[in-house]
Amino acid sequence: MMSLEIIVFIASILFGIVLYWRESKSNKVYRFFNKIFYSKELQMSDSSTKGFLYQQSFLMRLVYIGVLFLVGIVVVRFIIPIDLATLSLFASSIFGTLLGTYLANFVFKSSEVIDEKSDSLIDAVKDTVEKGKDFIQDLESKDTKIETEVKQDIKSKPEVEKTSARDRLKDKGLM
Repeated sequence: MMSLEIIVFIASILFGIVLYWRESKSNKVYRFFNKIFYSKELQMSDSSTKGFLYQQSFLMRLVYIGVLFLVGIVVVRFIIPIDLATLSLFASSIFGTLLGTYLANFVFKSSEVIDEKSDSLIDAVKDTVEKGKDFIQDLESKDTKIETEVKQDIKSKPEVEKTSARDRLKDKGLM
């Protein structure tokens, strides 16, 4: 029985992802029920993308998913008279579907952030490369400045004429 629950749980996660994805593309079913239940003044605007699962709070997602599975279990009980729809399968399917919707939401949000930030990320990398080039040029120019200063110091100091080794030996009287 445990393996059946795991299979149902994984299948319900995938079901939640598919539901969320479908509703992010089109919310016609939600609009239909919205038009049935609310008066013209209270109906959602045409530009709203809100659905049963898409852009809903946790509690409303839980209610909609619970109602969906309750209706599904009632239909299954009438079609198949076997006691297959147990409480643990019901709970794992609701939790898996809810988890699947949040997983799909995470994927959609992260892909949007990546799409938005990709241009700024490229600009940041280009800026970093330019700063690195400037830093290297500064180091090279400092090195050349130091070299020229050292060369000028060497040229500016008059060298004291050194006596040769032969002359020093003569001075000591060894030669």
